[in-house]
Amino acid sequence: MPDARPRWSAPFPGLALAAALTVAAWALQAAETRLFGHPVIEAIVLAILLGMIVRTAWKPGPRWEPGIKLGAKQVLEIAIVLLGASVNLPLLMSAGAPLLISILIVVVGGLAAAYGLGRTLGLNPRLATLIACGNAICGNSAIAAVAPVIGADKEDVASSIAFTAVLGVIVVLTLPLLIPLLGFSDYQYGALAGMTVYAVPQVIAATFPVSALSGEVGTLVKLVRVLLLGPIVVFFSLRNRRIGEQKLSAGSLVPWFITGFLVLAMLRSVGLIPAEVAGPVREVSRWMTVIAMAALGLGVDVRVLGKVGGRVIATVTGSLVVLITLSALLIRFFGIG
Repeated sequence: MPDARPRWSAPFPGLALAAALTVAAWALQAAETRLFGHPVIEAIVLAILLGMIVRTAWKPGPRWEPGIKLGAKQVLEIAIVLLGASVNLPLLMSAGAPLLISILIVVVGGLAAAYGLGRTLGLNPRLATLIACGNAICGNSAIAAVAPVIGADKEDVASSIAFTAVLGVIVVLTLPLLIPLLGFSDYQYGALAGMTVYAVPQVIAATFPVSALSGEVGTLVKLVRVLLLGPIVVFFSLRNRRIGEQKLSAGSLVPWFITGFLVLAMLRSVGLIPAEVAGPVREVSRWMTVIAMAALGLGVDVRVLGKVGGRVIATVTGSLVVLITLSALLIRFFGIG
């Protein structure tokens, strides 16, 4: 007999699990504050770690998957849109053309470096291309978008996504350690994270625990990188003569949440969203972001490290080092921040 439950209830178990982990993460942050006077690990990172611990010990079945996927994608996208209502867009854009030029150089340089390294290590051209796009642009979203236009196999997609997800979490935990080593300001660190971290949620998790300014700069820079996915997909479509097989809509080239973020940011900058409204909206965005981080953690299984292969690990890790090095040099060269 078919399940008679309404479809809207399907995401509830997974979302409830992510929400429970969110409450636990905030509780742990509060306990840290009482013990040490400040949080050692912020709730946004704790949520990812708790999700990963649960995922490693237990794989959520089909009942949980809809809510986990909804939390990691749609909830996060709404949180990003709401974040726009509280950002100072003129301040974020103060770096101007040098920052935009740096982003373009990092994306193009990252693509070339990752592809070249992958081919040197013996990866097939399609797998090397997927890893390059995932590293240089926006992680799994770029891999999923580029895979069909280059005719990639499912095995190549799985291999490129697997380690990228795990390494992304490692980067979230370790990238802030570079701040004292590089002597970067909060603005500069936000730019560095936005230019190097793979996915939007990982950028958020790596920057907001440092400061609100780092988070806002990192998010904006990352969204500019995401916008470059459109031209990259078109490039590979034309190169592989698959442009006629792909339905490249405006929504696929410019994700809706980027548009929403920029619209709210502009409204806030011209005073149409008052401060007394922006504050509560920002708080809602924070809670939704932590829920999304918990859902993200629930989708990361650290055991994939033993399955993806040494050459994939070396390619992803090596290209990440190139991204960080190139980004740091450009920030210094252009005097960004």
